Amino acid sequence: MGENLSTREVIEELSRQENKAKKNAGEVEERKEKRAPRQKRRICSFCMEKDEAKRSLYIDYKDPRLKKYISEGGKIFPRRQTGLCAAHQRELARAVKVAKTMGLL
Repeated sequence: MGENLSTREVIEELSRQENKAKKNAGEVEERKEKRAPRQKRRICSFCMEKDEAKRSLYIDYKDPRLKKYISEGGKIFPRRQTGLCAAHQRELARAVKVAKTMGLL
């Protein structure tokens, strides 16, 4: 604000600043509301199976389900795409690599 402002001009300037602050606060709230809801956490399909049938952590390289976890180019999908836990993702990678060397994939 300048030095030679009348009280009326000062009041108008302050009201503009308050309106601007309110508008910015409203935009922040709108952005929070527009966020997509969090998706449910995926449960590892091999862990679910392990609980049901009391199977071990081992994933067999002859398992036909391995094709579901690799791309057409032969690359293994990352954990955030497969939804597997870290331990099963490592086992999956090992099984896929063995299956590739054996010529099964």
